[in-house]
Order: sequence, then structure tokens, then C-alpha cells
Amino acid sequence: MNNFAQINRGRKPLVFKYLFFIFLLTLVLTPVFAQDDGLTVDVSQPLGPISPYIFGANAQQSVISPDLLPTAQALGLKIIRLGGGPSDQQDLSKPTLDFFILQARMLKAEPLVTVRLLDGSPEKAAELVRYANVTKKYNIRYWSIGNEPNFFVAVLDAPSYTTEDLTKNWRAIAEAMLAVDPNIVLVGPDISQYVVLNAETDPPQYLEGNGGGDPTDDLGKDWMQEFLKANGDLIGIVSIHRYPFPGGNPTNVATIEGLRENSREWLTIIPNLRKIIQASAGRDIPIALTEFNSNSNNQTGGEASLDSHYNAIWTAALLGHFINQKLSMALYWDLQRKGAGFGLIGNGELRPPYYSYVMYTHFGTELVTSTSSDEDVTITSAMNADGALTVMLVNLSSDVKTLPLAINGFTPSGEAEVWLFDKDHKAENIGTHDLSAGTVTLPAESVTLYIIPQ
Repeated sequence: MNNFAQINRGRKPLVFKYLFFIFLLTLVLTPVFAQDDGLTVDVSQPLGPISPYIFGANAQQSVISPDLLPTAQALGLKIIRLGGGPSDQQDLSKPTLDFFILQARMLKAEPLVTVRLLDGSPEKAAELVRYANVTKKYNIRYWSIGNEPNFFVAVLDAPSYTTEDLTKNWRAIAEAMLAVDPNIVLVGPDISQYVVLNAETDPPQYLEGNGGGDPTDDLGKDWMQEFLKANGDLIGIVSIHRYPFPGGNPTNVATIEGLRENSREWLTIIPNLRKIIQASAGRDIPIALTEFNSNSNNQTGGEASLDSHYNAIWTAALLGHFINQKLSMALYWDLQRKGAGFGLIGNGELRPPYYSYVMYTHFGTELVTSTSSDEDVTITSAMNADGALTVMLVNLSSDVKTLPLAINGFTPSGEAEVWLFDKDHKAENIGTHDLSAGTVTLPAESVTLYIIPQ
């Protein structure tokens, strides 16, 4: 027995009492400091600027009247796209382009223009670039070539179209456009429903069934991989489209549970797409989602259809995911549609997803690290220009959620300003809240923004 043991032989009861006290203290303090079951923001871990083009929309059929202009401007859109179904059915006319640019400038949004790929020609595409950027001096920076080439056969009745056709035709048009203006940035190839669940296998594992898409051509070749191998040197931003409840199947109706599950898909789809890009192009390339919505057909009147409150909550959650995943662009389908479920704006009326975008007009610009342990609650945090911390919380659950919130590396100077979008509040300022208690309560199916002064 060593000297230390001899000295402490008579002190065992005291030692045991001390250890028991520490054990009790740990039990008492653990709920206060543990954040395994809550929300955490760490301002000391900045993640860089947020791309303003996360907040975009398609404007293929939009005609914003003067009386609706302030309403459209309030969305805070930073980019709008002239593209979609008609892009490969007819050549883009110069008057249509002129009107689109006029709308983009009224909205103070960057334009993204799609030229024809199917039955298109390098000469006509080059002439559009020349007209826009040389003659009219529009200085359109972002261009794309074709829309959803993987659906040319199924949707546009092309007799045949393969990955070889895409890579060859796209490159010829791209080179002609770049010869006119080498400063343009090409976005593409706009493959629709390209959902890779596992990028480590060969071939990759794709999402199956009607919720998935058509990731390979009739010869079994991967649309995205073949395109990037051939044209990865020219593409500036890699783009896809995603509708988790696609058209063509009237029984495939969006549900609340279905959209809730889909919101988690983005934690996988973007990282896997990055792996595909790196392996196929040999470099990292920014990613854009140039079309997204819950449905690709015009479903209305359902619990999670295009015109539903839940579609708006799902949209807000996705915007948070896109910010956290550092996407370059994300464009909602679409900005305006009269007499249909599509559109943030209808024929004067505001659809529920409109308010999701209004909520983000109060959000910061410099992303910081944040995490949520609750799969039904998304969190996105950013600093704004005034040094305030903004925390966006989306509750996808149909239940009220009360969760602990820990904020590290930031000292508030007062109560947080609170904005709320739920079934009773349309992106409204509801006052202030003291966050010193370390908990937040989120209404069911809601979006809550805290603006915390430094």
C-alpha cells in the first residue's frame, strides 16, 4: 500500500460524500447546458456570405401590372428566369426578351435567359447574345441552353434524344454564345428530377418511382455525368429541377407528411450532387436549382397542394436548406400565374408561399453555424449589416414545439424582434421576445424569425 493510500484510508466517507454531491450537481445542471435536444447557434463559426440569388423565381408567363409592382417588389427577388416549357418549342423572340428585361429591372432582379436547345442553332443563340449584350447593352450575365433535355422525348415528342445529343448540341451553342460575349456565365444542363441518394456506388443510386425522375437516357447513360465529362470546362453553374410530386400521375397527390419527408431529402441531394460534379468535371462548380416547387402539375385545393399553407411552410424550410447548403441560385416555379395554383402571385391575390419569401427579406447576409436536433424544425442563422443576429426557425410539425436555444459567441443587447408566419399571421411583426430564458416556442406549421440586437 503506497503512502497516498495510507493517508486517505480514514477519509473514504468524506470522499464519497464529495463525489455524491458532484453527481447530484451534474444531474441538476445537465438540462441547462445540454443541447443535444435543441437548437444551437454559433456565431464564432462564420460560413461566408449568402448568395442573394437563393431568392429567385421563374417568370415565363409573368406580366406584372403597374398596380401589382409594389407587391412583387416586396418579395425581394434577386434573380428571375425566362425559361421553362416553351424554351425548346419555339425560338425566343427579341420583343419577348425586351419585355422580360424591363420586368427584371422593375423588380431590381438579375435576369437569367434560356435559349433553345432542341431544334435550336448556334447562330440564333449567338444572335440573341449579340442583340442583348452588344446592341441593347442589357449586360445579361446568366444564360442557359435548353430546358429539361432528359424529357425531350417523353414531353416534347422528340423522336430520339440521348446524352450524346445533349453534350454535342449544347457545346456547339455554348461556344457560339461565348464567342460573342466571353463574360457570360452558362447555367445548365437543367436536368429535371435528378435525385442521387448515393454517389459512392457505380452507377449512383437514384430515387426510384414516380417521386424520382429520369436520370439516364435510353442507353442507360447518366445525363448529368455525361454532360459534365464533356462540358464541365464551359459550364459556370450546374443546375437541376426538382418537383417531389411530379405530374403525369393524378394519384400522386402532395401530402403534409410527404412534403415533411421531402424537406429532409435536401440534406442528401446537394452533397451527393457535389460529389457527382467533382468526379465528372474534375472540379467544384456552384449549384443552382433553377426550378422547384412541390408539384409539377397544377394541383390545388389539397392539404399540401400548390395553393396551401403547408406548401408555404415547406418552401420556407427549403430556402433555409438552400442557404445552409450554400446553393448559388434557387428559383421558385413561378412568380405569377393567373387562375392556377402556380405562382407566388395570382390575378391580384397573394398565394401562401409569397409570405415565405417576405419573411426572408428581413434575414441576414452572412451565414453562421446553426444546428437543430429536431428533424421537424429547421434553423438557419445569419448576421445582418447592422451586426444583429437573425435566426429563422421553421416548424414543419403540426404540433407546437418548445425547444432550448443556445447562442454562442454573441451577446444580445436587448430583446429580439419577432416576425411570424403561420395560419393566423401573414409575415407580421408581433413584437419582441426575451431570449434570456434559453427557450423558444414555435407555433404549429410556422416560420418564426428572431432579429437579435448585438
